Amino acid sequence: MNTLQAMSAEKVAHLVMNQEDLFILDVRNKDEFENWRIEGTNISVANIPYFELLEGIDPVLELIPPNKKILVVCAKEGSSKFVAEQLVEAGHHEVYYLEGGMKSWSEYLQPVKVFQDDKVRVYQFIRVGKGCLSYLVISGSEALVIDPSRLTNIYKTFAEKEGAVIMHVVDSHLHADHISGGKRLADDTGAIYYLMKSEGAVFEHAPFENHDVIQFAQVKLQVLAVKTPGHTPGSVSFLINDQLLFSGDTIFVGGLGRPDLGGKAREWAKDLYQTVYGKVAKMTNEVIVLPAHYADLDAEMNEDGYIGSTLGQIREKNEMMIGKTEEQFVRAVAESANTATPPNFEEIVEINRGVNKVTAEREQELEIGPNRCAVHHTA
Repeated sequence: MNTLQAMSAEKVAHLVMNQEDLFILDVRNKDEFENWRIEGTNISVANIPYFELLEGIDPVLELIPPNKKILVVCAKEGSSKFVAEQLVEAGHHEVYYLEGGMKSWSEYLQPVKVFQDDKVRVYQFIRVGKGCLSYLVISGSEALVIDPSRLTNIYKTFAEKEGAVIMHVVDSHLHADHISGGKRLADDTGAIYYLMKSEGAVFEHAPFENHDVIQFAQVKLQVLAVKTPGHTPGSVSFLINDQLLFSGDTIFVGGLGRPDLGGKAREWAKDLYQTVYGKVAKMTNEVIVLPAHYADLDAEMNEDGYIGSTLGQIREKNEMMIGKTEEQFVRAVAESANTATPPNFEEIVEINRGVNKVTAEREQELEIGPNRCAVHHTA
């Protein structure tokens, strides 16, 4: 007998990241679907709004491929469960609905080990539904968190399981596509929270202008804050032990950060040029780049299962990082930067500055949708 089953966001992320077959019937309105959807290799998707299926699922039946898992998706869960039940009644096998809807998909984080040696181990948290990346760096019994999401419990729980205490929390810049968990994570754990003063946060924090090096743990792990303006005026990257470059939204696996969100595309593109051709150019090809976002999971995930690449490999693929004059670079970046902005980015920036405070429900609403900080690809 066929039975309806719930599929968690964690399970969907597993299917996406492992490129397994899945058919998704998305019953949200067309504008919601076109703005943001679940994507991946070997995932086929059809969009038929829920209101078109109230009198029956006949419009769907001919679209469903044979011998595939069927996942019905809506915003919160209820509509997808209703449609999925009808598919089960029609005799379809392996029918699921997305537990918690697209809101749960937006919030799921997948931890992956990135690096380990005798001094440090590093975990990347992939927010598959948003394209956001954050990191937990552990040395001895102490930990540092980089670019945390507002979903702070996962970092606290993970660090505790690893036998570490979170002592430092850093944001590479003032985020525009999601709400930072940096300040609240620091408040919850007693950690020090670092951000560039020039980003305009009104709450208490340790400004990177006064902290070029953060040292912690018995093994003298050094975290060097490299000022790398371009995406925002106060963007920084973090170079750990001359091996790992946490590049924020300055350098991605597939491109460079967009400098147009402040309305000063050419001016900030010049800063980005100085960063790429000045500070980053001095780093060796062997440095591993770990960004704060990605745009294409399949293209940017490496064979070890995390989003990252060596600086040398990124240079080879990105023609904008080698041999361009400042004018050539600025013109190309400015011309290609006029793309869609992150949804609700102005309100999110004000929240991240500490100027506005909203409810948890409003935070969730503001984050629904894709990230668009990684859209400037110059490969």
